[in-house]
Amino acid sequence: MTILTHVGGPTVLVELDGWRILTDPTFDPAGRRYGFGWGTSSVKQRGPALAAEDVGPVDVVLLSHDHHADNLDDLGRALLPRATTVVTTRPGARRLALPDVRGLTTGATTRLTAPGKPPLTVTATPCRHGPPLSRPIAGAVVGFALSVGDRPGVAVWMTGDTVLNRPLRRVAHRLDVDVLLLHLGGVRFPQTGPLRYSMDGRDAVELLALSRPRVAVPVHYDGWSHFSEPPEHLRGTLAADPGSRSAVRWLEPGTPTGV
Repeated sequence: MTILTHVGGPTVLVELDGWRILTDPTFDPAGRRYGFGWGTSSVKQRGPALAAEDVGPVDVVLLSHDHHADNLDDLGRALLPRATTVVTTRPGARRLALPDVRGLTTGATTRLTAPGKPPLTVTATPCRHGPPLSRPIAGAVVGFALSVGDRPGVAVWMTGDTVLNRPLRRVAHRLDVDVLLLHLGGVRFPQTGPLRYSMDGRDAVELLALSRPRVAVPVHYDGWSHFSEPPEHLRGTLAADPGSRSAVRWLEPGTPTGV
């Protein structure tokens, strides 16, 4: 059984076969506006369900990208040295310069070992954090697929912040996923009008039909002013699709939940 604790936003503590894995650490309180570059910004509207000091020991931080505060804020950044290993993008690894930080490009893998735990293989999956040709502006982002020991399939897939595009569809069709962490919310900014920078509920329905995970857990869909899809609309969209409805689990923030 995998145990998930949703701290808030994209931040989830994943307890998997003895490994304690934290995704995209965000622990700042609500109320502050953060700049995202090129004149864009967002206000954090909801604080974390757990404080950083209450998370406990962390073996691995999976950091989809380090340059947006809704995925790594000040208190999240302060937590990174406590983790044994940080896995992120190659540019992010250079910027962070931590003792054991591993930078991956899409498709690359790294293997983690620790006494008393089965080996953990982390594979970077494709992300495009915006419309076509937006990578020079949005920066490098990756998702992560986790495999344990020699067990077939993917134990956990974290999509990261991405729109639904051809590379993501190909990966979703190919992977055999047990637990899927979906970054949603339909991010938009006034400066770029209708352009979206992350998936919405309709995208999630399509991705679930392709990947067919045993369990799908929406995260990073509320708590910031740059999310354009209201949570109730997201819930309605997923509930209206029979395949999505049977797979989706909604987590109570701060409550460890076996899935």
